[in-house]
Amino acid sequence: MTKYEITVGIECHVQLATKTKLFSEVDNDARGKDPNTCVSPVDYALPGMLPRLNEQAIRLAIRAGRAMNAEINPYSRFDRKHYYYPDLPKGYQISQFYHPIIGAGHIDLPDGTSVRIEHAHMEEDAGKLNHYDTYSLVDLNRAGTPLIEIVSMPDIHSARQAHDYCKELWRAMTYAGVTIGDLYNGNMRFDVNISLALPGAKELGKRAEIKNLNSFRSVERAIEYEYERQSKLLDKGEPVRQETRGWNDATGKTTFQRSKEEAQDYRYMPEPDIPPIRLSQEFIDEELKNTPLLPKDYRGKFADVLPVDTLEVLLDYPELMRKLGELAGKDNIKRVANWFASVLLAEEKSYEMLSFLPKADYLEELAEMAEKQELSSTGAKEVFLKFFDPQMKGKDAHTIAKELNVLQENDTGALEAIVGQVISDPACAQAVADYKAGSEKVLGFLVGQVMKASRGKANPGTASQILKNKLT
Repeated sequence: MTKYEITVGIECHVQLATKTKLFSEVDNDARGKDPNTCVSPVDYALPGMLPRLNEQAIRLAIRAGRAMNAEINPYSRFDRKHYYYPDLPKGYQISQFYHPIIGAGHIDLPDGTSVRIEHAHMEEDAGKLNHYDTYSLVDLNRAGTPLIEIVSMPDIHSARQAHDYCKELWRAMTYAGVTIGDLYNGNMRFDVNISLALPGAKELGKRAEIKNLNSFRSVERAIEYEYERQSKLLDKGEPVRQETRGWNDATGKTTFQRSKEEAQDYRYMPEPDIPPIRLSQEFIDEELKNTPLLPKDYRGKFADVLPVDTLEVLLDYPELMRKLGELAGKDNIKRVANWFASVLLAEEKSYEMLSFLPKADYLEELAEMAEKQELSSTGAKEVFLKFFDPQMKGKDAHTIAKELNVLQENDTGALEAIVGQVISDPACAQAVADYKAGSEKVLGFLVGQVMKASRGKANPGTASQILKNKLT
């Protein structure tokens, strides 16, 4: 990606984590439910049915604004966006075009760059078409679900930056409690606008929009493919058409869907059935105050405590960061963070285990036991993983360690007696002689014999020191 400069703008649809839909009292979470079972007369546009605005959606939009460092507009209103599609029974979508609820903001990336947000507006989602061999069926479960659409400025100039922006946006929205963030089920979907131009060109090239990408990797791959496709056209002197394209994750290619519409093609008009939204500053401040800690807050809290690579891994898991937040200021927080990153996340069922995190007090106790060498590193990991065993639920670290019989022997007197037995054992006579003759490498063998005699309970460091003292 060197001959042409790539410019990327991203529109992200975020499904709000409300209990009910944006304009009707129907379950907002249709995952796993049969088609057309989470619908109401409002959703399928029965004549005479009027929308009723969900207040919680307004509150979550305010939180989203804070997560994007954006302005919250005290005045906003809804509009009708007219277009025809089989899964849009009304023939229009209720959206915000002229007066969105969220104004300008920005998202800071881990590399220090910043991507500006033009605005974010609320809207209802359309339904979904399920395609089969010779026909398609309409499922309206998704119709009317509350969304905010976040529109970035064209500040992204690489596929990797686009990947990082989408990931950081996902982090911000999930930490703020705006969405559950299930990418697989489309809780967040990315529409990526891509254009190419020669470096220094005064105008951006014609853009192609790739619709409904639902993973950070797909965003990156689609941009890489589209760069190659558009650059080949430009090299041959052929124009790039302004169009909407789809992405096939299996083939790694984009395909033409339709010519790209402009705003005037939708025929916007004010929504007459929903009055304008007027928010008091007290209402806005109350919701801003209720916003949970965000990734930027955790970075500030732990920047001088945790390594950057560990912190960036753990930031993908809000549950882990919240648990570490409970341990803020504790001496052993780095040890607990390492267990999260290298032990818990290495488990095959780590995702399910996140729902059963132990109490912060138990984690602190375990870290202190490891620090005092009451447990070996292996024993500490065993105890840590047992926290997630339903049979061990509610048991503290010391109790679990006793049940697993992994507490290390640190009693000097007891260890000296065991070391004495090892030294006097005829099977160890040659090793003892070799060590006294200057061969230090046999010390490991002798420590191993002490560990064996103590059934693994001896502190190897203490045992090593006692052996040296006795054999010198």
